[in-house]
Amino acid sequence: MILAGDVGGTKTNLALYRREGAGLSRERSATYPSQEYPGLEAILRDFLAQAPAIERACVGVAGPVLSGQCRLTNLDWVVEEAALRRCSGAREAYLVNDLQAMASAVPFLPPEAVAVLQKGEPDPRGTMAVLAAGTGLGESFLVGTGRGYFPLASEGGHVDFAPRTGIEVRLHAFLGGMYGRISVERVLSGPGLRDIHRFLREVERVAEPPGVAAETRVENPQHAIVRNGLAGTSPACVEAVRVFCSLYGAEAGNLALQYLATGGVYLGGGIAPAILPALREGGFLAAFHDKGRMAELLSRVPVSVILDPTAPLLGAAHYAAGGGILSPS
Repeated sequence: MILAGDVGGTKTNLALYRREGAGLSRERSATYPSQEYPGLEAILRDFLAQAPAIERACVGVAGPVLSGQCRLTNLDWVVEEAALRRCSGAREAYLVNDLQAMASAVPFLPPEAVAVLQKGEPDPRGTMAVLAAGTGLGESFLVGTGRGYFPLASEGGHVDFAPRTGIEVRLHAFLGGMYGRISVERVLSGPGLRDIHRFLREVERVAEPPGVAAETRVENPQHAIVRNGLAGTSPACVEAVRVFCSLYGAEAGNLALQYLATGGVYLGGGIAPAILPALREGGFLAAFHDKGRMAELLSRVPVSVILDPTAPLLGAAHYAAGGGILSPS
């Protein structure tokens, strides 16, 4: 029996998987509101109260893992690998970055679990890159080895945001007045989409109907922005989604170059599936390709959206099963 976890600032997902031939079968899962608990150990005690003996465990956490410990980026928790091993009773336990866990699912995703944005020409032995915009922006990559793939952690979401156009320069200045230093996560995340929309309304003076304005002036207006942006019922929301897609494409192209991701680039997290129609419209891929002399190379890189919201759990389970090496059959 394998315990898999995906711990974020908003929610914690846990699942039990059982080995079934060369694959894994999910036995049970549950979701907990993270902020209602003092830490992961309390959630584990609840989830594992009636569970059978755990052989291996792997939990992905939203933050850098250093020496078996992580202080979450968007939640006042400290999670420790030793505590995970103790609470689960697992013989082997792994604490990894949440994007390492998501990346670990990629070699095992069935075709129906992804939406292809660019078919490309995948190199079967090439590096694969994963980035996921949600509460924040996470990044990871998979390197091929003789035994399978090895997922590596990254905090690339916190690198500097580099504007490319006039409107992005003005957006950078607007955000700088609010936050000081601007990382790419400040624009490619749920809060980033909110701030892009606010910038368009307050600085660019893009129009918004009064009814939509009432929807988007709440504390967390992201769902309303996406809904009205896709429906075309608000110029400000349409432009916010357009700018977001262009920024997402530019960062995905950066990752493809940084990791030479000839095996493919995958978009995870909750936002990409929600804005899939907008990602298909062309602005995302135009920004992805816009890398000067490297444009032709990027035209051959496969790009897909991960549709399965449980991918991080599946990845964590496979990471635990393989001891950190992913060996798809």
